[in-house]
Amino acid sequence: MDILTGMRTYAAVVATGSFTGAAEHLGISRALTSKYVGALEEHLGVRLLNRTTRRLSVTEVGQAYYDRCRQLLEDMEELEAAVREQQAAPRGRLRVAAPTTFGETTLTRAVADYLDAQPGVSVELVLGDRYVDLVDEGFDLAVRIGNLADSSLIARRLATMRFCLCASPDYLAQAGTPSHPRELAGHDCIIDTNIRDPGQWQFRERGEPFRVKVSGRFHVNNALAIHAMLLAGRGIGLCPRNIIEDDAHAGRLRVLLEEFEAFEYGIHAVYPHNRHLATKVRTFVDFLVERFAAAKAMPG
Repeated sequence: MDILTGMRTYAAVVATGSFTGAAEHLGISRALTSKYVGALEEHLGVRLLNRTTRRLSVTEVGQAYYDRCRQLLEDMEELEAAVREQQAAPRGRLRVAAPTTFGETTLTRAVADYLDAQPGVSVELVLGDRYVDLVDEGFDLAVRIGNLADSSLIARRLATMRFCLCASPDYLAQAGTPSHPRELAGHDCIIDTNIRDPGQWQFRERGEPFRVKVSGRFHVNNALAIHAMLLAGRGIGLCPRNIIEDDAHAGRLRVLLEEFEAFEYGIHAVYPHNRHLATKVRTFVDFLVERFAAAKAMPG
């Protein structure tokens, strides 16, 4: 008898309250069950169980041994499952939460490529700009943009999202082109209410950060809506660079004050602490890390 078999047999006897119950649970004979427990006691040099014709009870040292034994067996089972999972192909439904604009412009294309690579996985992508509770709401992971609050979640950085200041040539022809961020006080600014402090935009001058108070008649919580208002000539706004890149190249928008640019957010994949991380989660996060690293910059 090996020690692990003895531990499993003893734990089954204590859990079921009898040799007969343990034997049925383990699929072995009652005699073999008794033999394994006796051999374990002989190996340890202690009595784990008090046996009478009518009653089976656990000794004090037997209870302490059972408590540790049960934890070790659970750890062993989890380790074996983790090793098998590492070798298994990912499968099952992956439920992902992500910000609306990032999901529409970038993440959906990444999900499509991941599905091509992993035919055993299905993905439910839930887009919205509120922070979901991953555990309570049944999500496997979330993609979050911005400074992460301290939490019990694991976070892996995927990329950096740069924001740039821009406006249409028509707007600038009418209102003038600012040469310094402090001149934004005289402009109609398009306010992104997703920013933690929407009325204070951050810049950097000679390496030192500073903030400028801005105001405007249009406030919205969506970068694509800001992009549309910029193209319509409704003001100056901060917008993710990947969203306005094509318009800047085509001359439909002009990027302003690049030498003062200091507004960027980290993009992270976050997921709950699990001792045994499902392969579908691990492979999806690894896929995103590799995809964004290969892009060298925030993908469009």
